[in-house]
Amino acid sequence: MTNTKPNHRGRRAKVIATLGPSSHDPETIADLYEAGADVFRLNFSHGSHADHAASIAAIRNLEKETGRPITILMDLQGPKLRVGKFKDGKVVLKPGTKFRLDLDSAPGDETRVQLPHPEIFAALKPGSTLLIDDGHLRLSVKDCGKDFAETEIVIPGTISDRKGVNVPDVALPIPAMTDKDKADLEFGLSQGVDWVALSFVQRPEDVAEVREAVAGRAGILSKLEKPAALDQLDAIVALSDSVMVARGDLGVEMPLEQVPVLQKRIIRTCRAQGKPVVVATQMLDSMIKSPVPTRAEASDVATAVYDGADAVMLSAETAAGMFPVRAVATMHRIICQVESDEHYLKLMDAGRLETEHSSPAAITAAARQIAHTLNAAAIVTFTSSGSTTLRAAQERPDVPILCITPSLEAGRRMGLVWGVHALVGDFIHKVDDIGEVAVKGAAQCGIGRDGQTLVITAGMPFGKVGSTNMVRVVWIGGETSEN
Repeated sequence: MTNTKPNHRGRRAKVIATLGPSSHDPETIADLYEAGADVFRLNFSHGSHADHAASIAAIRNLEKETGRPITILMDLQGPKLRVGKFKDGKVVLKPGTKFRLDLDSAPGDETRVQLPHPEIFAALKPGSTLLIDDGHLRLSVKDCGKDFAETEIVIPGTISDRKGVNVPDVALPIPAMTDKDKADLEFGLSQGVDWVALSFVQRPEDVAEVREAVAGRAGILSKLEKPAALDQLDAIVALSDSVMVARGDLGVEMPLEQVPVLQKRIIRTCRAQGKPVVVATQMLDSMIKSPVPTRAEASDVATAVYDGADAVMLSAETAAGMFPVRAVATMHRIICQVESDEHYLKLMDAGRLETEHSSPAAITAAARQIAHTLNAAAIVTFTSSGSTTLRAAQERPDVPILCITPSLEAGRRMGLVWGVHALVGDFIHKVDDIGEVAVKGAAQCGIGRDGQTLVITAGMPFGKVGSTNMVRVVWIGGETSEN
């Protein structure tokens, strides 16, 4: 087999670590992986193509050393809406005063500033809200036209050069991918990234656009950070391969008290459709500067795991923080503690929906039940595309899922998926091989012991996508098998 080290982590939820100035060197990347990172995120809002190429090379070298597929997620920047510059660099806006935004490039003052985005003016209506600097300032639109907006200051504060603008209550006529994103996307795909995270998703058409550009070369992860996306949540999830609850911008554009409820709603929707879901932003934020998180942050991570998230993500904690490796190790420990709670799997079982009316879904549900009844060591999925494994993960079984695939690309994408450990290689040449290969694969990963069972699912004929139609039980250390 291609993999040479038994690297099963003993947990189900995955850890995503963002690389940056604190963690881009090969030694730290290796330490992050050893501490528990399953996926490495490259944030294309920062860094050059050369920087990202160096990180990708380091990850792929680590992959060769460990013998285990490692997942790379590229995160596109998306449109960045910002005000222009001020004569003195900043001004203080007072409550109840009038403030104008327009297309004039002249430096701003206490009465006006440039907003170089005519598409925003085209979408605004009287009563619309504008948020500046991550919501620290709130402006209410009183009058507007094709090149201006007259506003009143609702929440005052200091506004400075190039601060970001959010428009929470209108869908903007802006494509999710900018020219920069298109160039970044082609670069990332040429480097062999496994997942592409799409920012600024507002409508299903945004996902369809990037899917056409990606053309099957990577999985598509839609970041839900705009209120407009939630109005078409089911359709966006259906068109995506995975989804991220991007709580940063979502918490700016919507009342904070709604974010926990929306997080649970998005997770439920993704689980119902069998799409991996990531919870992100400020999970262990205090660890940017502190070697330990707050108790509230630990509870936040735990809540996402209890909800059934496939992965939890670290952003600045690992990209720019003082303790990147410790942050990953801390998240790993929190996940392990939650998953050792007897109520955790009961919650997973309670959240399972009615089995879809299809043969592959019925086979996979049966495999989960057999594994539970026999106290199996693992469910082993043989797959070429990853679809059989995704179905197994959707069932949230109480045993590990071992994905055996001839496709390196499919194996790498599994790093984002709940409960899955992937082995890559061309092992199967006839159906009679699957029992022996499953037992050897489990042993290689440190899964199971003599006398335990493995429950196998696969599609026949091999290589046909979406054809899961077989379940088999084999015994570790024995010759007996059942169809």
